[in-house]
Amino acid sequence: MTQASAGQPVSPEMQTEVIIPQGFIRRLIDIVASGMILLVISIPLLTVMLILRLTGEGEIWFLHERIGQGGRRFKVYKFATMRKDSEWTGNKDITLRNDPRVLPFGKFLRKTKINELPQLINIFMGDMSFVGWRPLIPKSFEYYPQHIQQQITRLKPGLTGIGSVVFCDEEAITARTVKPPQLVYREDIAPYKGELELWYQQRRSFWLDMRLILLTMVAIVKPQTRLYEKWLKELPPRPASLG
Repeated sequence: MTQASAGQPVSPEMQTEVIIPQGFIRRLIDIVASGMILLVISIPLLTVMLILRLTGEGEIWFLHERIGQGGRRFKVYKFATMRKDSEWTGNKDITLRNDPRVLPFGKFLRKTKINELPQLINIFMGDMSFVGWRPLIPKSFEYYPQHIQQQITRLKPGLTGIGSVVFCDEEAITARTVKPPQLVYREDIAPYKGELELWYQQRRSFWLDMRLILLTMVAIVKPQTRLYEKWLKELPPRPASLG
């Protein structure tokens, strides 16, 4: 008969520590938080959907293929803000400041980032998390060096992240350069974004995620803010070409 069956206390050596995987906790938070937020903002979202149906080209959703965890492709949900032919006209995958392809109500949605809120559905479904690397279209993802592609896809992409905070006003960067927008993204923006994503993965924690969420809120109100330089230490040096 063992000590436990004899009713005697179990020694510390015999006790088994129950360890809950961090991934399970994050997934639980994603499900509960995204579900609650969707419920709370359901009326405003329905209002936006109605306005989109009655204005512009009458489209509500924009489903776009992105690269996700493990390199798997999935459809990201957004509110429609541009003309239907925008993927084949203008600068195609890159949106410029005052881009003529953006519809009138779409300008408001993009400026306030409301067009990104449907990605809460992606979070609830498990395609994304609240904080992580921003999911890229396959073409833009290929601009990252191979070792960065392999590293960042170990995690789920996020609704926001260090790349979203630092490049909240990305359209302003492409607007003030003489380079073609695609060249600016490939040569200047993408390499630095890749370094930032690696920086995040090396320091990933609950408290860093909270700071990035708060910084995202600040950046929505003030896109050109550099507050992240004070809140986040040891960031990779910003290339001079980005200003």
